[in-house]
Amino acid sequence: MFRKVMVLIAGSLMLAAPAMAAEIPQVATQAPAYNCDYQPSCEVAPGYYGKISSNVTSKFNLSIGGYVRLDYAYNSQNLGANGFVLPGKVGGSVNAEGSTAYKEDQSILSARISRVWLKVAGPTFLGAKTNALIEADFLGGGNTNNEEGNLRLRHAYGTLDWPNTQIMFGQFWDIFGPAAASTVDFRQGATFGTPNSPRIAQFRITQKLNFNDNNLLKFVLGVQNPAADQQNGGGVTGGINGGNVPNVAGQIMFVSKALGVAPGFYGMSLNSLQAGFFGLWGSEKATISAAVQRNIDVYGYGFYAFVPIIKSSDGKSRAMTMSLETQAYISAGMNWNGANASTGLTATAFSAATNANGPCFTKTGSSAKGYGLYAQIIFYPIQDLGITAGYERRNAINYGTFNNAVANTFEQFNELIYANASYDFNAAVRLSAEYLHAKTQFGNAPLAGQGKFGQLNGTRIAAYYFF
Repeated sequence: MFRKVMVLIAGSLMLAAPAMAAEIPQVATQAPAYNCDYQPSCEVAPGYYGKISSNVTSKFNLSIGGYVRLDYAYNSQNLGANGFVLPGKVGGSVNAEGSTAYKEDQSILSARISRVWLKVAGPTFLGAKTNALIEADFLGGGNTNNEEGNLRLRHAYGTLDWPNTQIMFGQFWDIFGPAAASTVDFRQGATFGTPNSPRIAQFRITQKLNFNDNNLLKFVLGVQNPAADQQNGGGVTGGINGGNVPNVAGQIMFVSKALGVAPGFYGMSLNSLQAGFFGLWGSEKATISAAVQRNIDVYGYGFYAFVPIIKSSDGKSRAMTMSLETQAYISAGMNWNGANASTGLTATAFSAATNANGPCFTKTGSSAKGYGLYAQIIFYPIQDLGITAGYERRNAINYGTFNNAVANTFEQFNELIYANASYDFNAAVRLSAEYLHAKTQFGNAPLAGQGKFGQLNGTRIAAYYFF
């Protein structure tokens, strides 16, 4: 009897073997698989958050992810309740010498930079794959308390993807200024020469033109929300009534595999050589005085490049890789995304008989012009350790067009120098530390007893758990 039972069990297992084998995931053969027991952070790059995803129940293929992040910041001057990040995109200057805040230092902790996202891979449409993503963090307006962190919409978009064409609609990064500095500081240099925010409502088309297997041109053309939402909602004197038409923006980039790949933003992905131009144009109505309004052109154009200096040995490993990213632009009237500085004038000052400059235009009512410069190097001596250093500067052009007697706080330049290091303990846990030096020069001393300069030395430490 025992022998018969064993024969029946063996036969059943043999019949079930093909079905069991069909359920076992197959290891990809295109590239060598890493031993994650030996190298815990083997999957950190390439990929978005380390290519870690797991499907959950949904009508379509749904993934959830994000990270928990705790930030500590020490500032040599007091940046206020949100001092765990540098000053924001509108303005962005540090406190002037001699001010009360300049004389105070600051230590601050926050977890409000934590975020969560949902990705959806849906049904096909006319041969295109359809996808969507929605992402939020806890830095919404009106709160300065960790316990009252307000949910803030970061990205919310849908895409239709064909082999060489993509249609995207929703909220995403501004098409102008592709670079985002890899700073531990959450502003990512937005007010210092990398105007990568705000994330704005838009419709864009991306088209690839393939020359061969290694080289292509990428064209991006889109229409965007005319300005940040808070600058598009009223007719206050000294303000902007909103765009008369949507901004039009575009990019043309050459992409090549000839130099291999090297780490990009935060070391999360490995990128190929990319170089090209970007630009934006729009029109806005400025309230010059209570009786005078004027349409002004807002525009910008610039150059961007990402260069793998030392390429990955196998297209996956970050060990002994190095990349250079750089960007330069000229812009006019674009203070909503940090490309130009805001003067911060009050309505009373703006409507004075001098017709002084307003938030993003000169005393004559024309667009205020400026430029931005940025360069950054990322080096990974080993797979888990990344070292980043960068310099950037945002500078006003034609200081004489600004009325210093009234607009004494307009920024002649904003400058940032930074260096940081990040270590990945495994595919989920990362620790980063940064030193930065920020400097602002004003058109004149903002207030009596203050100087024309402001300088800040700061350190940032961040602990991440990616999921």
